[in-house]
Amino acid sequence: MRLEGKTAYITGAGSGLGRAAAERFAAEGATVVASDVDYEAAVETADRIADDGDGEALAHELDVRDAEAFRDAIDATAADHGLDVVVNNAGISHERADTEAVDLAARDRVIDINVKGVWNGCAAAIPHLKEQESGAIVNTASLAGVIGSPGMSAYSLSKGAVVNYTRAIAAELGPHGVRANAVCPGVTETPLAREGRSDEHWEEVASKMAEQYPLRRLGRPEDVANAMLYLASDEAAWVTGQALVVDGGFSCA
Repeated sequence: MRLEGKTAYITGAGSGLGRAAAERFAAEGATVVASDVDYEAAVETADRIADDGDGEALAHELDVRDAEAFRDAIDATAADHGLDVVVNNAGISHERADTEAVDLAARDRVIDINVKGVWNGCAAAIPHLKEQESGAIVNTASLAGVIGSPGMSAYSLSKGAVVNYTRAIAAELGPHGVRANAVCPGVTETPLAREGRSDEHWEEVASKMAEQYPLRRLGRPEDVANAMLYLASDEAAWVTGQALVVDGGFSCA
């Protein structure tokens, strides 16, 4: 049980990668606080964990853009359960478009959630982790933040920021015994990837995209959750400041 006796606060846990991480962490013994802006989705995640008998999970409603609410949530978690791992996973994308055609309101929303949301989560957690001189932060970036993605400039901008912010705080926190890493998934079969597409259209698009991956498939949420688990666990005790690419070989093809 790699996370036995530990508490993990996970954002965006109502679906996709966040839900997969919550379930995986709970199966490894963690007490999980599953937070999401969609409270009902967070409750569903917590209920799934309880039904599976894989550990303790609590649901929490949180808009990661609200720094004060994030701080209150982290403070309450630390006070009631302790705090060992924070996974800043909540994120959004935008419609594919050339940079000059990207809607500026959509750009700002991507930055607010993907960048400021990660900042807010780290800023709320860091005082607790520094005080106890232990803990791990895992931030969800993207392959788009490492190599860029044409037509997804605002998203790439936001995820590139997450990668370098993670490196910066890793350097700051290392002397305090706290680690920070980012996970950078390729295209993964999640509601975010399917957004705006019918099931039939998604199957067609996914099949074509899979041909570009050496492993000939897209990622599954559990693929990324396993990487998050590694970075959160003591198995990664000497790993910090890294952007772990989980992309089925896309970036080397």
